Amino acid sequence: MTDAIQTARELATHASDIAHLQSDMDKMASDIDEIKKMLTNINTTLAEAKGGWRVLIGVAGAGGVLGATLTHFANWWTK
Repeated sequence: MTDAIQTARELATHASDIAHLQSDMDKMASDIDEIKKMLTNINTTLAEAKGGWRVLIGVAGAGGVLGATLTHFANWWTK
């Protein structure tokens, strides 16, 4: 009889442990979904910023060319 009681206690303990593990897995699944949403938002933001960087580099390059040209002509003019 004690073996049956011992087995019943172990089964109850295991059932409780399984319930806790299931709730932990449910929390992890919802956390993973939130992380996926955040990564999508980050990816969208970086994709939008990529075009901005290209424009900024183009403007900086044009400014450098203009500055070098003006400096060249100013140096030539003063000779």
